Amino acid sequence: MRWEEMRQSDNVEEQTRSRAVFARRRFSLGGVAVIIIVGLLLGKSPLELIGLISGGQNAAISANSARQTQPTDPDALRFVKHTLGDTEDTWQQIFSTQGRQYQMPKLVSFRGVVQSACGQASAAMGPFYCPADQKVYIDLTFFDELNRRYRAPGDFAQAYVIAHEVGHHVQNLLGISSKVHQQQQRLSKNEANSLSVRLELQADCLAGIWGASAAQRGLLDPTDMEEALKAANAIGDDTLQKNAGQAIVPDAFTHGSSQQRMTWFKRGMQTGNIQDCNTFDSKINL
Repeated sequence: MRWEEMRQSDNVEEQTRSRAVFARRRFSLGGVAVIIIVGLLLGKSPLELIGLISGGQNAAISANSARQTQPTDPDALRFVKHTLGDTEDTWQQIFSTQGRQYQMPKLVSFRGVVQSACGQASAAMGPFYCPADQKVYIDLTFFDELNRRYRAPGDFAQAYVIAHEVGHHVQNLLGISSKVHQQQQRLSKNEANSLSVRLELQADCLAGIWGASAAQRGLLDPTDMEEALKAANAIGDDTLQKNAGQAIVPDAFTHGSSQQRMTWFKRGMQTGNIQDCNTFDSKINL
């Protein structure tokens, strides 16, 4: 991926201050990890994830660690700025052709813990998008986790993470996210999960649209698609459940299986058309 040829964004903020985070004591570390991993890369509200972990009964634990106090890798920060800048250019052009104005999101690079308009969140929750302040939040050490823990190395895998969260911003601007969340309030848990899956898969497809634009401009390498697909495969609900030693329970999916995530990302890459990302079409059998 020729990310250094992409325009740098001016919409990246860096926060390095660590504060206390919260986790429910009765959860084992492994149990918390399973819940958190399911939310990685997926734009879930920090308050929603905290609710899943704590059940409303929180106990403070320290968020300070050697990893969190290390200075931000300047190359990683430059990479984020270039990648975000390219997503801005891509979505500005797409929105313009539809007679819309694209409002650029901010991206906040933080260490350990961050306070967003959606609530306080820790790095353990992974990258997320907060619609209340229209910001993407990411602890850049997550890229190391993507490489080591999820075995999905490569710069385009990292760019996929950013593009997915930007995809949630696009959904927010188009009013899709609010409609889904309103519908979920009236549905059963399984039905609400199904809508969550479709929302996340659409964000994957939207990430693919940005990838298609980058490819058309000669900014991708032959191996980049494989890097992104490895990342999509690593965070599928079924793969996460299996790796956690659990039975695969499709009704419990909230973000999509590995195959679904790869399929929708590829669809966005292949068509580059936002209309082809309608995961909510009742005719589509996920």
